[in-house]
Amino acid sequence: MFKLRSITCSTPRFAPALAILLAFLASTHGWAQDTSPVPSAPSAASTPKPAQPDTLNLKDYSVPRSAFPHLLQPYLPAQLAQPNLGNSPRIDTLMRDGKIYLSIDDAVALALENNLDLYIARYNLNIAEADLLRAKSGASVLGVSTGIVQNTPGGGVGGLGNSVGSGTGGTTVAAGGAGTGTSGLVSSTLGIGSPIISFDPQLAGTLQLDKNNTESVSVFSPVPIVAQNTYTSNFSYIQGFHTGTAITVGFNNTHLTTNNPTSLLTPQLGSNFQFRVTQNLLQGFGLLPNTRFIRIAKNNREISDVAFRLQIITTVDQIENMYWDLVYAYENVRVTQEALTYSQKALEDAKRQAQVGTIPPIQVVSAQSTVSTGQQNLIVAQNNLQLQQLLMKNALSRSIEDPVLAEADVIPTSAMLIPEAESVVPMQDLISDALHHRPELVELRIDLNSRDINVKAVRNSMLPTLDAFAYYGGSGVGGDVNPLVPTCSATSGSFCFDQSKAPPPFRTSTNVGYGGTLNQLVNSTAPDKGIGLTLTIPIRNRLAQSNQVRAELEYRQALVREHQLENQVRIEVRNAQFDVHQNRAAVQAAQSAVDLARQTFDADQQKLKVGLTTQTAILQDASTLTTAESNLVSAKAAYEKSRIELDRATGLLLDHSGIDIADATSGQVTHMPRIPYVTPRTDVNPATPQNPAPQSGAPPAQGGQL
Repeated sequence: MFKLRSITCSTPRFAPALAILLAFLASTHGWAQDTSPVPSAPSAASTPKPAQPDTLNLKDYSVPRSAFPHLLQPYLPAQLAQPNLGNSPRIDTLMRDGKIYLSIDDAVALALENNLDLYIARYNLNIAEADLLRAKSGASVLGVSTGIVQNTPGGGVGGLGNSVGSGTGGTTVAAGGAGTGTSGLVSSTLGIGSPIISFDPQLAGTLQLDKNNTESVSVFSPVPIVAQNTYTSNFSYIQGFHTGTAITVGFNNTHLTTNNPTSLLTPQLGSNFQFRVTQNLLQGFGLLPNTRFIRIAKNNREISDVAFRLQIITTVDQIENMYWDLVYAYENVRVTQEALTYSQKALEDAKRQAQVGTIPPIQVVSAQSTVSTGQQNLIVAQNNLQLQQLLMKNALSRSIEDPVLAEADVIPTSAMLIPEAESVVPMQDLISDALHHRPELVELRIDLNSRDINVKAVRNSMLPTLDAFAYYGGSGVGGDVNPLVPTCSATSGSFCFDQSKAPPPFRTSTNVGYGGTLNQLVNSTAPDKGIGLTLTIPIRNRLAQSNQVRAELEYRQALVREHQLENQVRIEVRNAQFDVHQNRAAVQAAQSAVDLARQTFDADQQKLKVGLTTQTAILQDASTLTTAESNLVSAKAAYEKSRIELDRATGLLLDHSGIDIADATSGQVTHMPRIPYVTPRTDVNPATPQNPAPQSGAPPAQGGQL
């Protein structure tokens, strides 16, 4: 297969050749495509096309761009793709005749591909990588966002207090990252310590031309205006290392010309260099104080991964809750429509019986009131269904600007499945799973590791500053002997050039070039070398004492928070398990109520045929049956939500749902989720879709399987 790359021509003479090449490649590509079988039209059971992966997450931004072979690449801005706000192709494959037939597995898959909360959270992974790249240079970390984004309106998520998640930068706050004052924790000392020299080498240079004319006011000056032209070219190199070592190299050059006859050399060349090594011996000594930002940044990157997993859990939890709200709204419309249909039939029967005088007219008025109430209930149920459909479409798409998508009805194709018996898992096993898998606890433990690194770095910063240094350098001089200066052999005055007393390079020559000047730097003509120690002792050291005590207190505060969060997790798991048992009992009670109401309704209908009851009693029975069926649907939805909450509380929601973290990270679902405790509906066929909200007076739709 050919890969066509963009070609740019600087002159128009390449246009014909380029056109021929493009035509050849296009025909070859088309011929290759024509050899494959013609795809058939998509069917209702066709596999949805996966979304394209998010290109932003395909690159590790903690790795710097190489300067080879493009030398300017480190100095050019990185080109990042704009956010892709188009929906994944999966949503189009689920649409039939203007309706979206949605299973709960498809809903979760669409959320992993399109949900904007997840899209926002994906950027945090790259931001953490960029922060790690910053720390590798020796700079301080900026901190990362570890918060959970819950900007999708719809189903709520949470344990006690209806709040989940952790960290700064989200719509809920708690511990994590380099934030300050989150969830009762303080992180103000995180990252402080001894200064760090940049690990990225820094090359600096100065090129300068200076023309300076000075009016002379000295009686010894032979010229009234002294003119000097100075050319300067200085270079320096600085680099720090993880051990607290710093290297500094300086290389300076000057070229000076003057009209002053008292100057021995014109032009005068001057060069000098110095190589200096400095090593911290107390404060800033060792790897930990100098690499603390790198270690914290790596921990923050790991926290970002865990926070993104928590974001997936939160979003999937929310989507599943919204789906069962949609199923309840869909079924509630069906139940309400059935009740209205029967009320209308009862009204017609009452009118006929009133005409023949078998019932009093007041029963007709009662039947009309029941019909009006049923119509109102149906409108409320239909509006709720439309709202749930809108919330679901918003949660599963990046944009609902498409009028087809905006107007499409969402038909749930999954039904609730109540297991015959609950699996018996010891409470301690559930709590153990939660303590090992809850992302909030994992985040806090990583954060504790960062705080421990910080405590050690702060302790090191309490020491005095003792630096050992050694340096070696040299200087050289060159140029031409000023022709205005007389030689001592030609004059008897004291102002003359004595070659025997001249600088060493000029004892054998009156001209020393730049090469000879540089040679003096390394041949020990004028060396500059030495060693030394620099000691700085802060008297009283109150700043360092304050930082150390504060860092220790913040670390212990985080330990208490970890214990508090573990206690909260234990309560959430127990409460979630209680809700599962309680809601299962509620389902059984609601089912018994439906059975009783239906049997009572059937029995009273038989009594009505022989005149042993009234139409009013039948309407009351129908209302009771409608309420019982609605309560059953609500109880089953609550049961499903309680199972979701138990999986969330134990941290096993993604494992039990068969969700691949890599798919969620890339925004491309290649492994379909498998949500437990669901079954396909038997009354919904994508080939022959049904209207979930029939108009008033239409025959009732068949009940869906719950």
